[in-house]
Amino acid sequence: MSINDLLAKALHQRAQLIADAKINNTNCFRVFHGTVEGINGLNIDRYGNAWLIQTFHQTLSDDELNQIRAALSQIDPLVVIYNDRSNKNSRILNPLDDTLEAFANTEQQMQENGIHFTSKLRHEGQDPLLFLDMRAGREYVQANSQDKTVLNLFSYTCGIGTAAAVGGASRVMNVDFSSFALAAGRKNAQLNGVEAVCEFVQSDAFPAMRQLAGMPVGGRRNQKLPNYPKLPQTQFDLVFLDPPRFAKSPFGTVDLINDYQSLFKPAMLATKSGGTIVCCNNVAKVDRHTWFDALSRCVEKQGRKISHATWLACHSDFPSFDGNHPLKMVALQIA
Repeated sequence: MSINDLLAKALHQRAQLIADAKINNTNCFRVFHGTVEGINGLNIDRYGNAWLIQTFHQTLSDDELNQIRAALSQIDPLVVIYNDRSNKNSRILNPLDDTLEAFANTEQQMQENGIHFTSKLRHEGQDPLLFLDMRAGREYVQANSQDKTVLNLFSYTCGIGTAAAVGGASRVMNVDFSSFALAAGRKNAQLNGVEAVCEFVQSDAFPAMRQLAGMPVGGRRNQKLPNYPKLPQTQFDLVFLDPPRFAKSPFGTVDLINDYQSLFKPAMLATKSGGTIVCCNNVAKVDRHTWFDALSRCVEKQGRKISHATWLACHSDFPSFDGNHPLKMVALQIA
């Protein structure tokens, strides 16, 4: 099938989602998920007042790009930004004309279910400032945060924390190592008038959550520990754990395939009895049932139990081949 045919099919399948988005004050969603919908590495998203086209394996030809622009203009005639990330490190390869370059590097705003988020279509990092496939997680947190204390670990630009605050949380602690990400998180809180209940802790997640859990900070063998913010032991009503696939620091190793438990244990211990921890794993090769069993064993080893589990499914703009999306999210109520 041609790129025109594949995109037309994807847009037809999203007709109801796009219609619902307008009703729900949402102007950020995916319209083409190439890995599943026929062109590996091509993603097309709406971010506020722009369409963002990105390729991660192969550069689009001018003709292909024009075909996509024409199809998108039939939905909404917005600015179109193309980021060619087909190099190995996913850095942007293609220049834009001066007008588009200025637009892509200027702070934009978008809405999801009426919540305002900041966005830049090109910025110093590689990832978007709001992960669209996490919409179900933000919706869950917004709906379950009224009068609750919320801990948002690996918070990135604090989309989860912002949703919690808009949902009526009494306190939200966002933890991330990146000052750039937390600055965007502060802007998100300000856009929604919820900065009074939001805290932004720039810290490696390991010492932060171990201190909150009442555990020794520890660290990797033979590595000198850098300075880190000191936090009192504290438990929260709702904890959100969304780590990257793999990362190393003097405090520990994030490894979602082989050692999720080293992250889950302190996060779970920082969850109040009767509270909820939402766990995320974005590695496709990790089987959800095997992962869930490992979480259950970890809870039991700490003398606690899972009283209820709710799986959160990604929305239809992120289809999967077999119904098992790479991003797995489960909300565990801990007794």
